[in-house]
Amino acid sequence: MAKIFCIANQKGGVGKTTTTVNLAAGLAKIGQRVLMVDLDPQGNATMGSGVDKRTLPLSVYDVLLESAAVKEAALLSEKCGYHVLGANRDLAGAEVELVEVERREKRLKQALAEVDADFDFVLIDCPPSLSMLTLNGLCSAHGVIVPMQCEYFALEGLTDLVNTIKQVHANLNKDLQIIGLLRVMFDPRITLQQQVSDQLKAHFADKVFDTVIPRNVRLAEAPSYGLPGVVFDPSARGSQAFLAFASEMVQRIQKM
Repeated sequence: MAKIFCIANQKGGVGKTTTTVNLAAGLAKIGQRVLMVDLDPQGNATMGSGVDKRTLPLSVYDVLLESAAVKEAALLSEKCGYHVLGANRDLAGAEVELVEVERREKRLKQALAEVDADFDFVLIDCPPSLSMLTLNGLCSAHGVIVPMQCEYFALEGLTDLVNTIKQVHANLNKDLQIIGLLRVMFDPRITLQQQVSDQLKAHFADKVFDTVIPRNVRLAEAPSYGLPGVVFDPSARGSQAFLAFASEMVQRIQKM
């Protein structure tokens, strides 16, 4: 049975897509069968997985509108070692087209149920806003991984996200929980980041992952080559951190 996780944060620019593609690549490297679902119309996770969003024959848009199954629309990224259910600008239209559809927030969940036995992990890259697309992701998932920078405003955004997850849990998806908070773009030389990190650990305790992803140039360069950092430069500090995070995720899931 596949474990389905949303990588979500209502604040933009916190490294959601970087986290999604590198965790997918890290899990694939340690022998897990992974499907990466891009729910952002910008299609950055698709491009960052070595798949050209401009030439997608079928995308997550077709899956949400039930004109294609996940098995038909997902492509294997051979360079990265995981399957990609890609997105492009078509997806922006799905919001409008789903407005009058019954059970519209459960479309992705129904589609993923058909490939439950084919994957160990399904990772969903959510857009930064709380939209019908994000809601589809949250309704499908067993849990949420929250990448966050250790900065003051990030704590405010986290409060909003926790409230959203509580509402979805209460009304739409009883399985949904926060799996953990991942500290990303971390620079231990900055005192404020260290203080916020300590606050997170004090407040959320074991919900904070042990792995910390450092600020790393090679991770930032990798998307311009259409690859996750873990594949682009496996020896980089950031890539090594994501490999460690993948191992930590597997261990955490075994305890659930």
